[in-house]
Amino acid sequence: MDKKSSKKERAKEKAMDEQAAEEINEMVEENEDQPTEANDVKKEEQVDEKAEQSEEAAIADKLSEVNDKYLRLSAEYDNYRRRTLKEKMELTKTAGESILLALLPVIDDFDRAMAHIDDAKDVESLKEGIKLIQTKFNDFLGQQGMKEIEAKDKAFDTDIHEAVTKIPAPSEEMKGKVIDCIEKGYTLHEKVVRFSKVVVGE
Repeated sequence: MDKKSSKKERAKEKAMDEQAAEEINEMVEENEDQPTEANDVKKEEQVDEKAEQSEEAAIADKLSEVNDKYLRLSAEYDNYRRRTLKEKMELTKTAGESILLALLPVIDDFDRAMAHIDDAKDVESLKEGIKLIQTKFNDFLGQQGMKEIEAKDKAFDTDIHEAVTKIPAPSEEMKGKVIDCIEKGYTLHEKVVRFSKVVVGE
């Protein structure tokens, strides 16, 4: 009886030990599984973080490149603006140089005429000299594209004439026409730069 009961007890103990061992193994396996899941989550987080960092780095590189292009373009535009401004200033200073140089021979002729005007005894030759200077001066104006506006005896035109006054027309056909020109008008390359000041018949 004692032997049987001791055998049963031993078998029970053995069964209990085996059950305890199984439970311990299950617990160990569960504990091993949990860190693996946690490790997987950590790995995924690290991968996401690396992806975000690489995206941020790419965006930062692109921003730096665009910023660099903008700075270069801005510097180039500033240089261009300064250069064109300088060229305009120089052009404004020297714009009339060629015209004045072409005018100098006419001024030289006037100077020569004035130098001899007091000693001149032949009035006709003096008149002829002044007419030649006037012709030369008119030729110079023509070369620059400036033309005199014809006014006298022409129909009054508000596009080229400026009426200073009106007087009774000497004849019926002169009504609405220019009787006299007080100040000549001029066009420069077909554009009116000075209107003819005229007297109109009514």
